[in-house]
Amino acid sequence: MGIEGAFLTDNELRQSFNERGFVTGSQELVPLLRHAYKAACVSDITVLLEGETGTGKQVLASAIHRLDQKRRASPFVTMHCGSLSEGLVESELFGHQKGAFTGAVTHRKGLFQSAHGGTLFLDDVNDLPQNLQTKLLDVLQRSRVRAIGSDQEAQVDVRIIAAANQPLKPLVLQNNFRADLYHRLNVVRLWLPPLRDRMQDLPTLVLALANFHRDIYQPIEEVEFELITLLRTLPYPGNVRELENDVQRMLFSKAEGTRLGLADWHRRWPEVEAEEHPDLLGEAAAKVWGAISAQGIPYAQAIQQIERRVLEAALNVGGQTRREIAQRLRTSERTLYHKIRTYDLRPQRGS
Repeated sequence: MGIEGAFLTDNELRQSFNERGFVTGSQELVPLLRHAYKAACVSDITVLLEGETGTGKQVLASAIHRLDQKRRASPFVTMHCGSLSEGLVESELFGHQKGAFTGAVTHRKGLFQSAHGGTLFLDDVNDLPQNLQTKLLDVLQRSRVRAIGSDQEAQVDVRIIAAANQPLKPLVLQNNFRADLYHRLNVVRLWLPPLRDRMQDLPTLVLALANFHRDIYQPIEEVEFELITLLRTLPYPGNVRELENDVQRMLFSKAEGTRLGLADWHRRWPEVEAEEHPDLLGEAAAKVWGAISAQGIPYAQAIQQIERRVLEAALNVGGQTRREIAQRLRTSERTLYHKIRTYDLRPQRGS
């Protein structure tokens, strides 16, 4: 597949990415897919993916790797730059020798070496500490890595796809991200729109997400229009990842049939809770409607404010860990963490 392989019809292009996990039926995303396809053809080029948390950056990175004829038979390795301490990030990326630091009981190769011949996906690269930005830049320029505690360098052949959950250019202007590294990563820049800007994709996404879990739940052949209409009224600050959580809840509570609809949406929470608190939920809904009617608040904005305040209320209950809060909200820790960041909430100490 050369550069000429990028000249597919729009439908062929969408189908190519749909088969590799990045699902869209939207005409508006065709330019993004065309650039991503072209980047896959040029297998040594560095790609920067920018977009909100949950928009599918890792899925798109994986699709680019799988379309890359030179590298797709080699590993696709992911590094979450914001999930580890500074010391551990360096060890993860470059490896370490036995005895290099306390706890280094064996030799370990880094992710650059693990991804040799393939693709290294640097997720949340905006969270990478500045001293490691310098070391990363050096590896990108020379294609050589040195493990912690070693005096030997190793040659690596790796394509870098980096992702940032906020635009990097403002961080460069604020001196929070190295300009030279930014320019090195920003060879091909792809921006992924949030779910609220691609609501026309909802039918395709819901069906694809449902069938992604068909090994666990019964296959879904159709999504009711009424369910899609309801979903289009929701803000989805967690984007496609949050939508997938909702789809899984509906699948879990579904008793039978191959259609996903409003009944499955209303059944997605345990029935006992709905029976214990119907008046409270009804009273809350009536008050929200009253506020919308009296103050002219847009529906989506009202729902966002409700979610924010529910999360604030949950976080302000003392003596709870984040895991306990997520369990009481019937969601995952990862989803809770992303919502806290989305709404810029300040949980109390210990949560």
